Amino acid sequence: MESNKIIFRQALEKDLDFIVQMLADDVLGSTRERYEQPLPESYLNAFKAIESDPNHKLVVACIGAEIVGVQQITFTPYITRQGGWRATIEGVRIARTARGQGIGSRLIEYAVQRSKEHGCHIVQLTTDKKRDEALHFYEQLGFTASHEGLKLHL
Repeated sequence: MESNKIIFRQALEKDLDFIVQMLADDVLGSTRERYEQPLPESYLNAFKAIESDPNHKLVVACIGAEIVGVQQITFTPYITRQGGWRATIEGVRIARTARGQGIGSRLIEYAVQRSKEHGCHIVQLTTDKKRDEALHFYEQLGFTASHEGLKLHL
């Protein structure tokens, strides 16, 4: 598999099964996601909401017809920072068979470029504190752990 032949495109509904499979294919994802057949309806509902909102992009990376990665990019206007826009990258996953080939870097570079084109002044993302390798990966790409994030699970 040659990672220099990657194309990026909007995810299609027919891609959803493999996207959920990638999301579930690690230690943390296996406890948070429900990859089963048929897929839970909640995934299709989320896909349709993302697809219908121009400020959300669900992007797949492909080599030929094979999906090798996924990420969601959300563009959000903020009152802070003089009313600027931010991009949030979420749900970044690389297919198990394609890991270690630079595809993750190319996926993030793609998101950063789309963010610049959208006029964003910040690109932000979070990673679970248990994902030491992911934190190191994002730091190598220039991201800094400048804030402490908090969540309230409902």
